[in-house]
Amino acid sequence: MIRQVIGDTSAIVAVLRRNDRFHDWATDTLRSLPKPILTCEAVIAEACFLLSYDRQGETAVLERVAEGIIKIDFSLSAEIDWVQKLMRKYKNVPMSFADACLVRMSETIEASGVFTLDSDFRVYRRHKRQEIPVIIPE
Repeated sequence: MIRQVIGDTSAIVAVLRRNDRFHDWATDTLRSLPKPILTCEAVIAEACFLLSYDRQGETAVLERVAEGIIKIDFSLSAEIDWVQKLMRKYKNVPMSFADACLVRMSETIEASGVFTLDSDFRVYRRHKRQEIPVIIPE
């Protein structure tokens, strides 16, 4: 059972970009998820970049953080060794820096799952062998 949701860039962008093909799915799904959505600075940076050409896109991301809907719950300084190990392990996928942070978050946050559109999260494993629960369109 997922009690804590970790938000990936793809899902956050889909919620905020009305013309995204997954906007309706992401918006409807988000309504049913426990809040806040946990994430890391790397995801916020990616989302701001991807939404930088959308009217108020970056502002919308940062407002969600300010309102507490999205909560940054990751310290790279504390987790750098693990992040580097994950990126080396999945270099053939390849694993992005943000994805490595989210996989590490899934290892440290009990009963968590990742809200994403990225099928790579079906490949990644936490604690070396465990599937990561994902909230993803079918």
